[in-house]
Amino acid sequence: MSLKHALAGLTLSLALVVPATAHAAVPPHAAESFPAAAPPHAHGPAHRPVFDLQAHRGGLGLTTESSLEGFGKALRLGVSTLELDTQITRDRRVVVTHDRQVSAQKCRDTGPSAPRDPMYPYVGKYIKDLTLAQIRTMDCGYRQLPGFPEQERIAGARMAELKDVLGLVRKHGAKRVRLNIETKVEAGAPEQTAPRSLFVRRVFEEIHRSGIEDQVSVQSFDWGSLREMHTLAPDYPLVALTNYDFLQVGEPGASPWLGGIDADDYGGDFVRAAAAVPGVTALSPNYGFPQNGTVADPGFRFYPDRTMVRDAHRRGLKVIPWTCDDPATVEALMDMGVDGIITDYPDRVRDLMAERGMPLPRAYPVPRP
Repeated sequence: MSLKHALAGLTLSLALVVPATAHAAVPPHAAESFPAAAPPHAHGPAHRPVFDLQAHRGGLGLTTESSLEGFGKALRLGVSTLELDTQITRDRRVVVTHDRQVSAQKCRDTGPSAPRDPMYPYVGKYIKDLTLAQIRTMDCGYRQLPGFPEQERIAGARMAELKDVLGLVRKHGAKRVRLNIETKVEAGAPEQTAPRSLFVRRVFEEIHRSGIEDQVSVQSFDWGSLREMHTLAPDYPLVALTNYDFLQVGEPGASPWLGGIDADDYGGDFVRAAAAVPGVTALSPNYGFPQNGTVADPGFRFYPDRTMVRDAHRRGLKVIPWTCDDPATVEALMDMGVDGIITDYPDRVRDLMAERGMPLPRAYPVPRP
């Protein structure tokens, strides 16, 4: 995760990408579809009217992920969008967490919510099987996340509810900030998350009652969730996430992730397949293979390329890859024409934007009492 501006001059003539979640190497059957990286070249300043700087899980490189403190810090820094994940509890509360199963790497038990609770301990359980009261007993800021040495640890952090994050944005008066909210339905193992219809409906209800639903987009790897959200809220901008593997190109039948779409009916083309989902306004592919690789690494390949960006733009779709932290790799993506980036280090990308003369998102200070 070390980002050195010594690499900032590197760019590529081929590339593109998209978050926050990941699968590693290029599938063997797809190896020929990802061209080799072109040699680096010099570039002049880019003057893009809008570049969507998205703080991944609030900017987990800077602060305990998905914490209210992290989202608040991102607002004070100045980002375009707060990116976050949701899960649904047994009592149908919408909590902000990336993991469908409570991770011992991130959370620890502090005691049961009630004496002799048969569900205790809670770490390792699925969110869908726990109540909010049980979840809120866990300390999800007890350690710094390995691999993120700059991360501020929020000791005693509890999982936030979606309504609290929406309320935080409203309290800051951050009318120019968007929230990119993921419905993290596990389409490949649906028994591990709340049922899709319930999941989507509860997320919609929290957004709708927030008073700032015009600042929200909804993203998902599960395109069936996007279809259901479009039915409930036809005006919500939707974002199609993928990591290439989920397209299941060349495999018989439709991928469970694509909501009934068979990518092979579209020649395995991510852009064409996602454009068939009603309400989709943006595409979010993972930025490259292997995940967490950089343009300086031998054998690294971008997933998106100029063709993908051009084809998306022709259809009126934005391309916002996930989750890239290396400045030189981010610059290469910028040079390809992507519309934004999801990153763990919004401060570094913001610095890069400033160096390139790009307009910066507004910063929102702590609101007065």
